[in-house]
Amino acid sequence: MIDQIIKTRRSVFPAQYTGEIIPREDILKILDSARWAPNHRKTEPWRYQILTGKALERLGNFMATSYAQTEGYKKFKLKKLQENPTKASAVILIFMHRDINESVPEWEEIAAVSMSVQNMWLTSHNMKYGAYWSSPKPFANIKNLEGIHVADNEQFLGFFYLGTYPYEEQELPERKSIKEMASFINE
Repeated sequence: MIDQIIKTRRSVFPAQYTGEIIPREDILKILDSARWAPNHRKTEPWRYQILTGKALERLGNFMATSYAQTEGYKKFKLKKLQENPTKASAVILIFMHRDINESVPEWEEIAAVSMSVQNMWLTSHNMKYGAYWSSPKPFANIKNLEGIHVADNEQFLGFFYLGTYPYEEQELPERKSIKEMASFINE
């Protein structure tokens, strides 16, 4: 069963969301799966802040305002940045909380957070919710968003959009063969 969940998981973008609210209990199940990701020395470097309701409007306004201050901004992109969060049921802000003792390399902490997000993505897909990990925009300093607290040892890694959508089975896309991506070394 996990094999099928892995193979059929896809990015589902805010434009595809129906606007129905995901129950808080389901969001908590999704977050619970995140905390079971592997992590070296049990540092558990993932931190999440969940935006719902009016906080989604604030995020959209913040993104649009930040983008409007960039040179050569485009109106259609500004509108998309403003509207996308409000199409989601929730947007989870993803942070890497660096071990203050730096007991493991930073890349391992980022990899652990990525695995944590993958757990959320697989769980969301299994629950038939849409999800999408959006990279942070270079023009938007998330520390300036009202209500958000970012510790000195935290790094913002992106937005995890969650929404309902008209789920249907998809055909599997083409992927490289195992021979193209892996080799066995016998000697």
